[in-house]
Amino acid sequence: MAERNFQIGIVQMSCTPEPEQNLERAIAHIRDVAAKGAEVVCLPELFQTQYFCQREDIALFDLAESIPGPTTARLGDLARELKITIVASLFERRAPGVYHNTAAVLSADGKLAGIYRKMHIPDDPLYYEKYYFTPGDLGFKAFETGVGKIGTLVCWDQWYPEAARLTALQGANVLFYPTAIGWHPDEKAQYGEAQYDAWKTMQRAHAIANGVYVAVPNRVGFETGNIRGKVAPGKGLEFWGGSFIADPFGQLVAQASHDKEEVLIAEVDLQRIEEVRRNWPFWRDRRVDAYGPITQRFLV
Repeated sequence: MAERNFQIGIVQMSCTPEPEQNLERAIAHIRDVAAKGAEVVCLPELFQTQYFCQREDIALFDLAESIPGPTTARLGDLARELKITIVASLFERRAPGVYHNTAAVLSADGKLAGIYRKMHIPDDPLYYEKYYFTPGDLGFKAFETGVGKIGTLVCWDQWYPEAARLTALQGANVLFYPTAIGWHPDEKAQYGEAQYDAWKTMQRAHAIANGVYVAVPNRVGFETGNIRGKVAPGKGLEFWGGSFIADPFGQLVAQASHDKEEVLIAEVDLQRIEEVRRNWPFWRDRRVDAYGPITQRFLV
């Protein structure tokens, strides 16, 4: 199918302690943004639960499920009904003892078009992801949809220009970054504005450097990591929302608030991509012959 302009939608949502309730609310948001014209819709990272990585708890591995599995089946049925593509971030149980933070892409015919396993895994206070997730082993991927190619990376991947570049080089017209990022209560007053600005700036830079659209759905609201009646130690996290869509020159075409659920929609304009890449020919001027050392951990 020839590529064409298409509408993308992202969902900014808060998450309750009840996985089934979160799934139903996500489905309602998908219906909402699809009714507004979105043909590809992306949910936030690990949307089915409160952010469980605020603590290390072996029992929480029970939250994971196989892919394909019950959630991809539900979302696949929805994708087929609405004739859209859905990107859903899930806690994948690959095998006993092997779990991933995985983005599943459900195509408009309801089938699983493919998966991307998060490559960069953080380990910070209240973001103890290395305890739960094995690093991805599928590489960086672009997926064919009925409207053209898309790429999906996941949260911590958004800080790495190599990930954006390698995904864009496979022909993705838009990079989706399902995200769960927020402020530590003790840090917000001093660092909060700068942290949010750095996060947004970094991803706008990916749009500019690669001449692609970038779409970033974050969760919103205060969470204590309440899972099955047990909360994480500490003061919790305030997920800062602020979801956005940027065009191929990093200009914001849609942006959400910091304090409520919202859906955003924007057009992926192929002529805009062409125009930006002609006028700012970063890809033309890349010195691919000189980049071999980038695969080394450190050069001194």
